[in-house]
Amino acid sequence: MTATPTAVRHVAIAGNPNCGKTTIFNALTGLRQRTGNYPGVTVEKKVGRFHGTHGEPFDLLDLPGSYSLQVRSPDEAVARDVLLGRREDTPRPDVIICVVDASNIERNLYLVAQLLELGIPVVLALNMVDVAEQNGTVIDLPALREKLGVPVVPMVATKGTGFVELKQALSQPIPPPPHQAPMPEVVEAEAQALALKLHVRPDAARSEALLLLTISDREHLAEATGDLAAAEAAIAARERIRAAGLDPVSSPIEARYAWIQGVCDTAVRKADQPALSFSDKLDGWLTHPLWGWLAFLGVMALMFVCIFWGAQGPMDWIDGLTSSLADWVKTKVPDGDFQSLLSDGVVAGVGGVVIFLPQILILFFFLGLLEDSGYMARAAFIMDRVMSKVGLHGKSFIPMLSSLACAIPGIMATRTIENRKDRLVTILVAPLMSCSARLPVYALMIAVLIPAASALQKAGIMLAMYLLGGVAAFVMAWIFKKTLLKSETPMLLLELPPYRAPAWRGVFLRMWERALIFLRRAGTVILALSIILWALLTYPKPTNPDATPAEAIAQSIGGRMGHAIEPLIKPLGYDWKIGIGLIGSFAAREVFVGTMGIIYNIEDADEASEPLRDTMIAEKHADGRPVFTPLVCIGLMVFYVLAMQCVSTVAIVRRETNSWRWPLFQVAYMTALAWLGAFVVYQGGRLLGLQ
Repeated sequence: MTATPTAVRHVAIAGNPNCGKTTIFNALTGLRQRTGNYPGVTVEKKVGRFHGTHGEPFDLLDLPGSYSLQVRSPDEAVARDVLLGRREDTPRPDVIICVVDASNIERNLYLVAQLLELGIPVVLALNMVDVAEQNGTVIDLPALREKLGVPVVPMVATKGTGFVELKQALSQPIPPPPHQAPMPEVVEAEAQALALKLHVRPDAARSEALLLLTISDREHLAEATGDLAAAEAAIAARERIRAAGLDPVSSPIEARYAWIQGVCDTAVRKADQPALSFSDKLDGWLTHPLWGWLAFLGVMALMFVCIFWGAQGPMDWIDGLTSSLADWVKTKVPDGDFQSLLSDGVVAGVGGVVIFLPQILILFFFLGLLEDSGYMARAAFIMDRVMSKVGLHGKSFIPMLSSLACAIPGIMATRTIENRKDRLVTILVAPLMSCSARLPVYALMIAVLIPAASALQKAGIMLAMYLLGGVAAFVMAWIFKKTLLKSETPMLLLELPPYRAPAWRGVFLRMWERALIFLRRAGTVILALSIILWALLTYPKPTNPDATPAEAIAQSIGGRMGHAIEPLIKPLGYDWKIGIGLIGSFAAREVFVGTMGIIYNIEDADEASEPLRDTMIAEKHADGRPVFTPLVCIGLMVFYVLAMQCVSTVAIVRRETNSWRWPLFQVAYMTALAWLGAFVVYQGGRLLGLQ
């Protein structure tokens, strides 16, 4: 007799930003996660599977962080729509795990108050109770459970505390919440009457009605309801509430906060606190107008030194593995085009990119530490002083800082920016921040520029390139805010979470996810590009059987393409071979290194390849002048700082803006900016008598 399989229960995890929600999600689901996008919108959807204490399966949906169900951004709109059952592609959750920051319980309870109104069973995950205790906050758990009417589980997610109890709570039958914040009588009556006129789920109708009463714009009401009659009914209800002497927007908010105050008076006690907490004392230094900047630059410099010094050993190992694989292919496959395709195209092309995996992992490790420790918010606060000068606020800097790893997640992170024009400006300038795909190009050109460069010298030049990208992003943001996307400078409202120890499991899980994404890209996009590039540089074959490799490449399709654009790039000091590299790397910047290896017939080429470096240093023009002069090397780095050169980023901008207008404009302005920057470096240097 076979056992009946247990039905999967759908659980949503919700909470304010910086409450530890993602840490709990990662700890529960581990590597059993699926990441995609909600159909029809550009908001990321993360779902993971875990099992309760009795082995029953749960599908856990990580909702975007929200302070309330009154939306201000696309992320918050998705969280609201899922909880209200508006999305046909996502089931309404059977249970909600609401993560609450115990050290900021009063502020967090506003979202709890709205979730209790949904009629969905709720489990309250009271996270960071250790921080609350350090701050002198004492929470009476039995009293809190009684006032809310839901299970309350104390947790310290970063230390793994409370997960067993959370699973136990989810495994028990959980009734709908019995308590809700009482509304003023007239508001409650109008909400109940409006709920009967809405074509929504009956168990979500009252919550829908309360949200509609807070929307004053007729157009937005019609969009929110999808029903003109319901929108008119909501407007009429608002007028009746106003006629009764109440504000339809503020009165429900005031009612919830009054209820929250009653909960806190009963269940929360704050002892006398020291004048300054540890976080306050640390912020006195790390957000200081001078010391804060020095600390920020120091953190960035340390990150770049570690990228070069810490990654060298693993990179050497990958380089040796790639060389061994190429040699093995040559021993097993007969001489000919197929051997060349495998060894020079596939192995060399993909291997020349995979070698940078250690550097990328170190970069994501640092970003994970900055985010989990709470320093990322301080970086945004520090940068707000600069961002406000260009018309943006510190929230725009977080996507830009994320773009140091990859512009794609950075652009996706702009969804938290409420103002549409500010979000668009941030999207347009985010790719100017030097991403990890530029590392191979920088490393190769630094090796050619300074063959015996130390790790400190490499880090210094690298930091200069990153600073150049940041300055270019700020300048272009200022130009866009003054011209195409003119709007007022927004005020920064940013929560500074307390400093805390990073959740190492979450940090390493994010590194693992990025490694898989990078390797998947190397095995698909980069592989395809390597094969295409090999074909372009191999065919047609030269008519002269004694032709040198350089002559064969010159007669190939790729060589002809390089010659075709040579007049455009000659003012930058580039020859047709560099032109081939620019063309090949348009799809992905890191392809430039492999392209140079193929062009100069260097096996297993990467940025640390001494044969490739020496060949490039020795490369001459027809008149005997060296090709890769210091000005050309610096100009190439500047070009790659400012150029788009990434089809994947173009695609994500198309998806985020829902138009081809902005990504095409972005490619055009960044290409022009890159050409101008390289032109100024090369021609300006020559005017100064430099080479």
